[in-house]
Amino acid sequence: MRIIVPLQGVVQGRGGVFWGSVIPCGLFYLLQLYIRQRRPNSSEEDNGETGEAAPSSDASLSRVNSHSDVSAANNKESTSSGSHIQLRSPRRPSFVSHRAITLSDTGDSAYYIGWREYYKDPYHATDNPNGIIQLGLAENTLSLDLLQDWLSHHPEASMWNEGEEFSLVDMAPYQYTHGIPALKAVLSDFLGNLMKGSLPFYADNIVVTAGATAALEILAFCLGDAGDSFLVPSPYYPGGICRFDRDIKWKSGIQLVPVYCPSHEGFKISKRALEKAYNQSQREGSRVRAVLITTPGNPVGSTLDAETIQGVLDFARKKGVHVISDEIYAASVFKGEFVSASQILASGDYDPDFVHIVYGLSKDFGIPGFRVGLLYSTNEKILAAARNLTRFCTVSSYTQKLLVHLFKDKGFIERFLEENRQRLKNRHETVLKHLEMAKISCADSNGGLYVFVDLRHLLTSSSVEAENDLWKKLLYEVKVSLSPASACHYPESGWFRLCFANLDDLTLVVALERLCSFIKAMKK
Repeated sequence: MRIIVPLQGVVQGRGGVFWGSVIPCGLFYLLQLYIRQRRPNSSEEDNGETGEAAPSSDASLSRVNSHSDVSAANNKESTSSGSHIQLRSPRRPSFVSHRAITLSDTGDSAYYIGWREYYKDPYHATDNPNGIIQLGLAENTLSLDLLQDWLSHHPEASMWNEGEEFSLVDMAPYQYTHGIPALKAVLSDFLGNLMKGSLPFYADNIVVTAGATAALEILAFCLGDAGDSFLVPSPYYPGGICRFDRDIKWKSGIQLVPVYCPSHEGFKISKRALEKAYNQSQREGSRVRAVLITTPGNPVGSTLDAETIQGVLDFARKKGVHVISDEIYAASVFKGEFVSASQILASGDYDPDFVHIVYGLSKDFGIPGFRVGLLYSTNEKILAAARNLTRFCTVSSYTQKLLVHLFKDKGFIERFLEENRQRLKNRHETVLKHLEMAKISCADSNGGLYVFVDLRHLLTSSSVEAENDLWKKLLYEVKVSLSPASACHYPESGWFRLCFANLDDLTLVVALERLCSFIKAMKK
């Protein structure tokens, strides 16, 4: 009408209404004809939405980018399914969001290339003795036999028997997305026993999530907006883009600012380094919202002492920011004592509403496939938001039922953790013994599932490129997959994380002998 009414005023007389309607219709038709004639044919079209070539990765998120590839894929699919539908015109690539494009092509890194090559050529003592041995996975399989034995003697934990507690009728309907009350109750008791001398762990302050990853992501959503930043002591949690990048950045848009912890200072967190990282973030226009610490650290494997945690809390209080304490390896400390941030809060010197604890069962209990994590906070606003966000990361009621039975058996849990610590300690000593024979040092560690090995003397230079060259030799020639410092956001090239709890004794020895033989040859 905005076009027709003015034209009726221009075209006077009894034909005003008629011509005022016809003229815009005619102009619209001519415009469409012009656009159709100017449209390029299929051979001239760009390759996909972004004009990027498909990555040469066989990852599950590889995407078909070119118009011809999409058409070929469609034709192949139609033929294989027996369909006789003929498209009247070639199919165009479907629209996907910028977020999806970003996540579908995160690039290759040493961590994930190592995984891909391992899957192509996995070591087996008899079937493939020259295959790749995976030393890059922080997974604990050392004590699964203990869990298997417990389950065989407690069938009620995994079976549905009518009339018993947690029957199918009880658990099949919708449950609280943030954890059933019975699970929260046993987890609060467990945390209280694990972190003695801390503030009491109240069940209502626990939010159960599908893994610690989900807990970290929820806290990222709750503590900052896209473009804000968290300070993270470096080196940290390795991955492609680092695992913390994936856990925190991908969906929330929070930026991670590494806090450099020099090896010659024992990888300790200093207030000086925190200030430097904070000022860097401020200069870049990003507001710091939290400090994220991990104890024991990953990849170093050392616990934070009370003085260090107090220093972080002092810094955070001064800046008015939160602290997230990732304590997923709390029960995997096999030498010395573990200090939790919750124990420091017991002094009453710090506001607990600014400190949030993350825990999970993936590492200490070796069950990452169960996908069970939690966040603990006394901040009611964060708890309310976190409970709502768990609708996207709920743990299945079947898994929760099993865990209630498991954690009610406090005697078994205590025996399991003690035996698991001893097995981790034995593995740790085995690794150190072999490295010492090859005159290889590593960072001091007393927890976790790994050691941080110092191979800087084998580099041709102190560059990332030289580190990458050494990593390739280890992967393709020595046939062991390790995680380099560059995958941990660490600027000191030549450090490598070696995981020791994800394979059997004999395979670990083979891997260590390969590594030590290579290092001795390199020295010559």
